[in-house]
Amino acid sequence: MTKFVGWYVKIAAVSALVGASMELFMIHTGFYDKVVVLEAEKRALESTPEAQAMREALNPWRKHDEEAGRKSSS
Repeated sequence: MTKFVGWYVKIAAVSALVGASMELFMIHTGFYDKVVVLEAEKRALESTPEAQAMREALNPWRKHDEEAGRKSSS
């Protein structure tokens, strides 16, 4: 175990360096700003009446499942 400590330290240092460089790249290129905008657009689209109607149309048993869950927990 003790003869491999140097190896583990090297792997940890390289991993930390790679992770930090990836984070710096994402910050420098504005990746997080783009993700925030995309997530806001996605949530806005998902809350429209059309999206809610589509969600209900794709799962016609949702209300039935909710009622069955309420009856079994009572």
